[in-house]
Amino acid sequence: MSMINRIDRVNQLAERQRAAGLDAIALIPGPNLLYFTGARMTHPSERPVVVLLFARAGTPARVILPAFEAPGFAKDSPLEAVATTYLDGQSYAAVFADGLADLRGRPLRIGVEPTGMRFLEMELLRHALPGVELVSAGAELEALRIRKSPAEVDAIRRAIALTERVLAETLEEMKPGMTERQVASLLHEKASRHGGQPSFPALIQAGSNAAFPHGEAGDRMLAAGEMVLMDFGYYVGDYPSDITRTVSLGEPPAELRKVYEVVKTANAAARAAVRPGARAGDIDAAARGVIEAAGYGRFFTHRTGHGLGLEIHEPPYMSAANPLVLEPGMVFTIEPGIYVEGLGGVRIEDNIVVTETGGESLTTFTRDLLTLRNV
Repeated sequence: MSMINRIDRVNQLAERQRAAGLDAIALIPGPNLLYFTGARMTHPSERPVVVLLFARAGTPARVILPAFEAPGFAKDSPLEAVATTYLDGQSYAAVFADGLADLRGRPLRIGVEPTGMRFLEMELLRHALPGVELVSAGAELEALRIRKSPAEVDAIRRAIALTERVLAETLEEMKPGMTERQVASLLHEKASRHGGQPSFPALIQAGSNAAFPHGEAGDRMLAAGEMVLMDFGYYVGDYPSDITRTVSLGEPPAELRKVYEVVKTANAAARAAVRPGARAGDIDAAARGVIEAAGYGRFFTHRTGHGLGLEIHEPPYMSAANPLVLEPGMVFTIEPGIYVEGLGGVRIEDNIVVTETGGESLTTFTRDLLTLRNV
């Protein structure tokens, strides 16, 4: 993203901070830090990193980080910042106290990432700033990230295009006798050649293994007449894909073919329900209604979808109880499934963006049941 975009995001966040009565928001390595600063520190480590973004316009950010990380932060982030660095072996508490010394004595209210900030960073902030009030900034952060810009949608579209190419190439080589793990490796090898990085370990589940929605790829061999559930995705740059297709190695059992058609219809119903003003729960209800009407309701054991952005799972969530109103720019998955222990499972997952008039499937790969002839 450009410098203008990053700075504009921080300015929008500052407006929301002021409205919420926050003096600052504290970020740690992860997607929020990347989104607002451009810093590519994607995971917290044993060395604490905290970036304070202030509500007051024109106030430089405060950054506390290991000395060896400072050049990378300066290169990646366009934000004006005052950095405090430390070396291995220094006291974290002393470093934070020194770096934030001029803020001591103020009645500060600082927002933190509710599912990201660790006890370590919170205690360091409390020690450095006695009397500080730490509260959740989840709503302020989510409000900006939940709607994707056209550039973000294009980035996700590129990731999906690579993923669909990888799927098509893999299906040409997939055959009985391969293990689930070998299929997962084949997907990842092809993606790597095309410039993609795995969004998550591929879920490849053959036959009865597909009855477990989030089972890992293992050493089970694929067999003729079985269906194989394939859930995978790839990052291209900062944005990922997340798709699922279920294919058959030769002619599948009649019951699973029936299940497939029910899931396909449920997927279509959910996609048709997407529009600005609809509620997230409406999307779940559309898919669930089809599956329940077909008599498989108790075998659909998860929500219909989740948001997709810098993270594989993020708001908005397409769950029955979610009253969130959909808005243009929201991107999420639609992935109804039916899982019958002892028989197998079917899931069809697409990536959707809400447009001004409805919904667009960014996923273009066929939803028809593919019967592979490599048997």
